[in-house]
Amino acid sequence: MKKILLITTMLTVVIGSFAWVMRSEILLAAVKYRLSSIEVADQRELNWQQGPLENVTEANQRPANIILIVADDLGYNDISTFGGGIIKTPGIDRLAKEGVVFEQSYSGASTCAPSRAMMMTGRYPTRTGFEFTPTPAGMGNLVNLVGATMDNNLPPSIYDATREADHPPFAQQGLPADEVTIAEILKERDYYTAHIGKWHLGRENGMAPHEQGFDDSLLMASGLYLPEDDPNVVNAKLLFDPIDQFLWSALTYANSFNSGDADRFKPKGYLTNYWTDEAINVIQANNTRPFFLYLAHWGPHTPLQATREDYEAVGDIKPHRKRVYAAMVRAVDRSVARILDTLDEEGLSENTMVIFTSDNGGAGYIGLPNVNQPYRGWKLTMFEGGIRVPMMIRWPQQVPADTRIKTPVAHIDVMPTMAAAANAVLPEGRMIDGLNILPLINPNSEHVWQRKTLFWQNGHYQVVRHKNWKLHVNQRPGGAVKHWLYNLAEDPTEQINLAETFPLQIQTLLGLLAQHQADSVAPLYPPAAQYPVMVDKTLAEPFEEGDEYVYTPN
Repeated sequence: MKKILLITTMLTVVIGSFAWVMRSEILLAAVKYRLSSIEVADQRELNWQQGPLENVTEANQRPANIILIVADDLGYNDISTFGGGIIKTPGIDRLAKEGVVFEQSYSGASTCAPSRAMMMTGRYPTRTGFEFTPTPAGMGNLVNLVGATMDNNLPPSIYDATREADHPPFAQQGLPADEVTIAEILKERDYYTAHIGKWHLGRENGMAPHEQGFDDSLLMASGLYLPEDDPNVVNAKLLFDPIDQFLWSALTYANSFNSGDADRFKPKGYLTNYWTDEAINVIQANNTRPFFLYLAHWGPHTPLQATREDYEAVGDIKPHRKRVYAAMVRAVDRSVARILDTLDEEGLSENTMVIFTSDNGGAGYIGLPNVNQPYRGWKLTMFEGGIRVPMMIRWPQQVPADTRIKTPVAHIDVMPTMAAAANAVLPEGRMIDGLNILPLINPNSEHVWQRKTLFWQNGHYQVVRHKNWKLHVNQRPGGAVKHWLYNLAEDPTEQINLAETFPLQIQTLLGLLAQHQADSVAPLYPPAAQYPVMVDKTLAEPFEEGDEYVYTPN
């Protein structure tokens, strides 16, 4: 009997020890198993609303059509528009050549969801409270556990379960329903409004896109571009990235239509291609009336998945993950080209404003060091690489082709600019932080650009750009505060930290940050995790003593 008890005890210890060592793998498998039980219906035809069968007014005499195309995690150096590029991107290059390129254009935040909220509302997170990117319950803890098993020498991540317990369910983490979106504004001008793709601003309690002003919404209900075992897919898994490991476990292949998170069904093909097909259907179905189309691509965000056709087309790029990523960029570029071609075919090009941007800079966690060149930093940092994004506008009837603008602009400007294009009235009784940037384009405009300051905020990580001075403020665990100060006129890639040289300039900029905070609202929910992110190395490289890094809360 004693022998049996001894063996049982030893087995319990061994199994327990194994389970402890393999705890992250067990939890990832549990996530995958749980989500695999969610029902996803077969493909279906979508019933987009149809405009009048005949033109009541000629296209060039109607209010302008507006198309906003947003890529996800697209690096500044991923496209060929600025002289580099992971591959040639003729579609995006054409849009830039036929319109205006803003040479100092910024995302609203260093992560996706707050940027998207700012594009929809024109308001800073300090006014809406929508400061952090929504994450499913347990994601922060799981990413923290997986990250702790990796041998990259990074400073430790921090996870606070009590804070995550204060979060509402994932579907209820979003932009408050009483915020006024550009879709709601344009509907007041009798626009048809359609959303396709990513939303990430809530799916319940009035926060889903079809509840926030969009007549129709084809929503990314999950995030695989194709099923992992599809014969036409090429996958690239990133074993050095805990977020990537979570995504492969948590995501499925599903969309929904006008139903928020419910009634999921399988898309018809690779997401980037399928959403573009449906965007073309929207344009063709509504070519006789003003429309607003928000095409929010998932590409080239992880998980890295490309079609075999695109993978073969980009050539023998090394390493494998870079080739898959390049193929994903090719798909996004082809989408832009197809949208422009469709506008030409439908006779809508002259009076359609097309805006292209990315929600933030390229991510360091994909392990590709050149995606944001020449700028330092990545997504999750507010160095220029994390918040410098392409922003270009094509509107032949109003915008002169082949124009470059050096004035700094940002995602908060997207909403008031689209409203101005439609001669729409901005909502009364609420502060709009963004500005209409169209006067910057018009060489005959008498408008004098007044704004000198832009702000970014992610919890304790705060940044201000005032004229050409830029200050980062980042708190370390334990309370120590790190400052970086740069003169972007002389040092646009942030190489020389002037914090010790110009202490009075730091105090001036800190004063601007304090003013920005003076009438701010609290975040809708607190950050549950903090992650160290290296400024000059990707996640595929080991951290070494002396490497610069930030802590980013979410």
